[in-house]
Amino acid sequence: MTMTYTTLLLEQSGAIATITLNRPAALNALDATMFDELEQVFTQLSSDTGLRAIILTGSGDRAFAAGADIRGLAATDATSGLAVSQRGQQVFSQIEQCGKPVIAAINGAALGGGCELALACTFRLASDKAKLGLPETKLGLIPGYGGTVRLTRLLGRGQALRLMLTATIVTAQEALYLGLVEEVLPAAELLPRAHQLAATIAALSPLGVSGVLESISRTEGLTPNEALAIEAEIFGRLCGTADKQEGLTAFLEKRPPTWQNR
Repeated sequence: MTMTYTTLLLEQSGAIATITLNRPAALNALDATMFDELEQVFTQLSSDTGLRAIILTGSGDRAFAAGADIRGLAATDATSGLAVSQRGQQVFSQIEQCGKPVIAAINGAALGGGCELALACTFRLASDKAKLGLPETKLGLIPGYGGTVRLTRLLGRGQALRLMLTATIVTAQEALYLGLVEEVLPAAELLPRAHQLAATIAALSPLGVSGVLESISRTEGLTPNEALAIEAEIFGRLCGTADKQEGLTAFLEKRPPTWQNR
C-alpha cells in the first residue's frame, strides 16, 4: 500500500527506494511528525519483499537534517525529555534493524539528531559540502537518539569523546578521515553514487545481504565465541535455501543468478 507523507518524499524504482526528508524551510529538522512518518515509511518498506536497498537523503542543498526541532525541545522537562529521547531511539533503531541496507546520502549539514539519523544507517556517503557533528553540549544536553552509543562504536572511545565533549563540527573530508563517512563526493555525484551502490547491492543475493546485516546486529557486544556461533547458525541456515543452490549453480555455469529470495 502506498502512503502519502507531509515531511517525507518516497520514490521507488524497481528494487530501490529513496526517502527524502522534506522540510527544507526548517533545514529538514526532525520534528514529531517526521519521526512518526519515518516509523511509518520504514514499516512499509521493511515488509516489501521486492525491495533490496534504501537511500535516505535531505531536500535542498543545505541540509541532510540540521538537527532536532529546537522549539520542541525547549518545551520539555525531565519527564517529557525522557519520552522524546526514547521515541527518537525507537525510530532510529527501527531504521538500523529494518533488514535492508540503508544508505545515507548526506547532502548538507547533518548535526545533532541529523547526525544521529545518519549513524543509524548502514553506511554514509557525503557531499563535499557536508558538515557533521553532535554539538548537543552547547545546549546543555547530550545526544539523545543513540548518538553516544553509535558514534563510540563507529569511531572508538577517544575520537567520539573528543567530538562530543568539544561540540566539534567536522567537514566531510575530516569525517572521511575519522571513518564517520565511507565516501565523499561532489554534490552532483552524491545521489548517482548512492544509486550505483544500491543497484550493486540489489543485484546480490537478498538472503545473503540480510544475513550479513542480521549477523552484525545480533553479534554486537558478544564474546568472539558467542558471535562466531551466531555467524555459523546463519551460514548453516542459508545453506539450506534455494538461493544458495542457485548462486552456486550460476557461478559454476558462468551465468547471472536468478534470485528467488527463499
